[in-house]
Amino acid sequence: MAQIGFIGTGEIATAMVRGLTGKGHRILVSERNAETARGLAAEFGEVSVGPNQDVLDNSDIVFLCLLKSVAESVLPGLRFRPDHSVVSVMVDVTYGALRDWCAPARDICTTIPLPFIAEGNCPLPVFPESQALASLFAADNLILPQSTEQALNAHFAASAMASAVMTQMREASGWLAGETGNETAAEAYMIALFSGIFNGLDAGKPDQFEGALQSLSTEGGLNATLRAKFEQGGVLDLVQDGLDGFRGRLGLPPSGNSDS
Repeated sequence: MAQIGFIGTGEIATAMVRGLTGKGHRILVSERNAETARGLAAEFGEVSVGPNQDVLDNSDIVFLCLLKSVAESVLPGLRFRPDHSVVSVMVDVTYGALRDWCAPARDICTTIPLPFIAEGNCPLPVFPESQALASLFAADNLILPQSTEQALNAHFAASAMASAVMTQMREASGWLAGETGNETAAEAYMIALFSGIFNGLDAGKPDQFEGALQSLSTEGGLNATLRAKFEQGGVLDLVQDGLDGFRGRLGLPPSGNSDS
């Protein structure tokens, strides 16, 4: 059983709490978002609410779930212990800043959870490798240790594809609903279609996307035709440009010079 604390109780913290309940842990969440914190405590008997310092004092593993601007003002005023294991899920916060703010704690890592971690099957890139994170989430999620902070930050950039892909699916669903007159069924079709496609891929093997694309590349077929339209219209270039646009913000090297 672990003593787990959350500083910040937004959407990601809530999802992680849900993913950890029912497993024998004691979980303490901060009052930062009081309504959300009280709701979690009311729903789960193993969850309680307290001030930030109480969260630290009564936890062995601490998750930091704050916006950078809030973290800069809140974390330096808290007293961490040398034996704390600290897991940050904060974008734009460097590992060096975490070490300064969380001293004397030194078991510190950063990872990138998404809301569906509540149900499991969420990939968790992490730097540096963390036994604390693995002990809590490895049974239900794919842990991907990274050798450098730069490599982790590249995963932060790639995770932004979730919204871009979802937007395209929403547009296709809307088009389909316009043709059929059934919005609910159109959305259900798109969800089931892509769930089936992605469930057929093996995250542990190479070239999964290329293999799937080959199976959808019959010359003159519908998939090949639409894909060609995207390529001709520069959609794929926009993906590359969009990801490259995060380089300055995330401390990545100029395009073509990545060492990660």
